[in-house]
Amino acid sequence: MLFFILVLFIGLAASYFPISQSFSEHLSALVFLSFSASSRAPLCLAVLNIYESFVTKTLNKMTVFIKTKTNCCGRSWCVRDPCGIMCAVVTWLLIAYGQVCVFLVLIYSWDQYPIHTFLNFVLFESFSALAVTSHLKTMMTDPGAVAKGDCTEETVERMQLLNGHTAIYKCQKCSSIKPDRAHHCSVCERCIRRMDHHCPWVNNCVGEGNQKFFVLFTMYIALLSMHALYWGIWQFVLCVGAEWQKCSSLTPPATTLLLIFLLFESILFAIFTAVMFGTQISSICNDETTIESMRSRNAMMDEEERQRNNSWKNLQLVFGGPFGLRWFNPLANPFVSRPTFEYSV
Repeated sequence: MLFFILVLFIGLAASYFPISQSFSEHLSALVFLSFSASSRAPLCLAVLNIYESFVTKTLNKMTVFIKTKTNCCGRSWCVRDPCGIMCAVVTWLLIAYGQVCVFLVLIYSWDQYPIHTFLNFVLFESFSALAVTSHLKTMMTDPGAVAKGDCTEETVERMQLLNGHTAIYKCQKCSSIKPDRAHHCSVCERCIRRMDHHCPWVNNCVGEGNQKFFVLFTMYIALLSMHALYWGIWQFVLCVGAEWQKCSSLTPPATTLLLIFLLFESILFAIFTAVMFGTQISSICNDETTIESMRSRNAMMDEEERQRNNSWKNLQLVFGGPFGLRWFNPLANPFVSRPTFEYSV
């Protein structure tokens, strides 16, 4: 009986991982043998049928989960790209490293400068929370994916009736109706409306639906990095002046290494994210994505043919309404108008 319980536990645990169907069959046979050794055969057979049904359904779900690169679970969006997931985890670890420096080194100036330390702590934690929230929203928000494989005769006829006799383009890679200014992403394996680029650091495309969150992410990371740079330099000077006495919970060599790496990380990411933030703002104001700006002028649509809004109107469209605190709130979704026949996922 103990052997049966052990095998059943292994089967239930293994059902949550991508195992093969043959393994499931061998495991079921092993459970059957353990049942047969007991005296309650009818009850054992009934439990075995329930067990086999559970394992089979779980295996089918896991197979679909692994083969599909993108998934829409309610309002959540997830790109199953190993490289992107790894880059996203590295991003979180780098932010977590800043927290380690705060609690092991930077906050130890509280006794001498309580107000200064408190204000720096509040700013650092606020920027960190806003940056992480913006990152998660960018990563788990549908960037504007077009319905996959929807280029059927019925859909085409319906669109022609709604929009008139206009040209309708089909994506040869995902068999979807390709709206104007949409591009196919080879990583997401979907066509993304107003796709700017695919960013591995957020493990998602930056498009119509999540560009606001990506801009906020770059802005808050830039602010966090610049603030960490200031606080790290200030603490380093304080430690040198105090001859490394009561300025850290660590030894002087460990404190020095932590601060040097923090300053290096802050400089690197402050420059990188500030450039990205400026590029994104310029792209929004000019109503031109990164992909479009990289194309040759012959391949681009004529400047007079495209109906462009002014820069302020473009910013309002991306950030969701008139200027206000909503622009800086990563939890406030932008108002994106999406035709259902183009955006159902």
